Amino acid sequence: MTTLAKGKRITGTEREALAKELKKRYAAGASIRELATETNRSYGFIHRLLNDSGVKLRGRGGATRSRAGVER
Repeated sequence: MTTLAKGKRITGTEREALAKELKKRYAAGASIRELATETNRSYGFIHRLLNDSGVKLRGRGGATRSRAGVER
């Protein structure tokens, strides 16, 4: 994956190619944070790009919190 210049506008075919690559990596299990770090872009940019590309985003991982004394 190529690292992009920070702040560089990504449009047109370059954006489509990036979206395609990110979709593939995300489907293979990469997190949005990992993709953001690898591409030198923000979490929000990657999230928006995946969302605009029609990717069904995974739910948040980790243990779920519960209120004290309340069993689920």
